[in-house]
Amino acid sequence: MIVVHHLNNSRSQRVLWLLEELGLAYEVKRYQRDAKTMLAPPELRAVHPLGKSPVIEDAGQILAESGAIVEYLAERYGEGRFVPAAGTPERLRYRYWMHFAEGTAQPPLLLKLLFDRIETAPMPFFVRPIARTIAQRAKNSYVLPNIERILDFMEGELASRDWFAGGEFSAADVQMSFPLEASVVRGGLDAKRPRLMAFLERIHARPAFRRAIDKGGEYGLLR
Repeated sequence: MIVVHHLNNSRSQRVLWLLEELGLAYEVKRYQRDAKTMLAPPELRAVHPLGKSPVIEDAGQILAESGAIVEYLAERYGEGRFVPAAGTPERLRYRYWMHFAEGTAQPPLLLKLLFDRIETAPMPFFVRPIARTIAQRAKNSYVLPNIERILDFMEGELASRDWFAGGEFSAADVQMSFPLEASVVRGGLDAKRPRLMAFLERIHARPAFRRAIDKGGEYGLLR
């Protein structure tokens, strides 16, 4: 049986979702973030040296990285579902969005989170103005403009299709779910970009998505 090492409020939630879409049996081993640091617990290092989630165990193998896991599960167990046919434009788009999610969309959101924490972190009073000024300038000059461009790009890409790879739901949509949910929480994604918001409504309405939430527990990236 597939084992998912699942960290609360993390990328591993989309692995549970894909498993539900595939109708596979699996076991969830839960881990909780540190309430102060929000980091994964050290117990995950016993599973994978980097101590991060998601990690799955399947057929005697241990696999990390959510993108690699999503591709592996869809290709091994999908039986033609959730992956466009080889040689089609949809397959090329599928590959693009599978990598875009973590390679382009997620990094500026992570920077936004880090700089936000710097602005609010406790520190000596004489350091605070300098640290906050640096954080604000970094956000205003680089981070926020990049997030805006990326959101505009994604909004435009859904102008002629409901799903990122094409007309059919695919594993690329599972992969894209996390940066879009993070964008709602801290990236300024709202009703001004109705196509992206409609995409989130569609995925959240899927029965497999709801079942994955029930299996994984409270998901803090959702509002």
